[in-house]
Amino acid sequence: MSATPAPSGAREAVRVEGLSKVFPDGVRALDGVSLAVEEGEFLAVLGLSGSGKSTLLRCINRLIDPTEGRVWIFGREITAAQGRELRAIRAAIGMIFQQFNLVRRHSVLQNVLSGALGRSGLLSSLLLHFSDEERRRARACLERVGLEGREESRADALSGGQQQRVAVARALMQQARLVLADEPVASLDPALRHSVMRHIEALNREEGMTVLCSLHDLDLVQRYATRVVALKEGQLVFEGRPEAFDGDTFRRIYGHDAEPAAALAGGRA
Repeated sequence: MSATPAPSGAREAVRVEGLSKVFPDGVRALDGVSLAVEEGEFLAVLGLSGSGKSTLLRCINRLIDPTEGRVWIFGREITAAQGRELRAIRAAIGMIFQQFNLVRRHSVLQNVLSGALGRSGLLSSLLLHFSDEERRRARACLERVGLEGREESRADALSGGQQQRVAVARALMQQARLVLADEPVASLDPALRHSVMRHIEALNREEGMTVLCSLHDLDLVQRYATRVVALKEGQLVFEGRPEAFDGDTFRRIYGHDAEPAAALAGGRA
């Protein structure tokens, strides 16, 4: 089945219509979610652990196949795409995971260079062959995130914050148009969270990449997001500007005993 164009929205980076996901154990992680994300937005996705945040991001990239619904990425339907077409759509999508998702035994430079694989020929990808120009670009990406001089270090020799900056550099190397960041700072100490978030913000503001970022800390949302959506039990229950996410809305989504000043619940969703 060939991918079909999105029904509307020439400037849309992402369109989701009626997205549902039921896992084999019967858990309904998403229940009829529909939303649109314009190019250049920094969209924060909020919700308790288990609300469906991670499942939503993984369905958008087809790391998980949805049970129902459709997703378009820059006007091309990824839920219908297969083979070469699916790989071409994914080449425009960078992923930043909570647990970094680096090849731990590879060098920092090799991990950043992997961002170029989606745009390389099949043989080059299989042989991990990179040109001198690609290596120069990878080093420049590492310099952008403050990791010059660490190119030959093993990825697992870096701190958590440094590993996440390698993931940001990989998205830069990929020249992604869309970045899906799944709890990117949940594993980091509070003092390091803004450091990593500023680099993700730079992808959005300096590189023009659209960012969808699931978060668990309200102050990060209000500092970095241009728009917010919130999920509860797999359903979309809020959509609006960060400043509209007030205390009453917070308690409606997180429970009446929750305090807006507190960090939101994180973990696997």
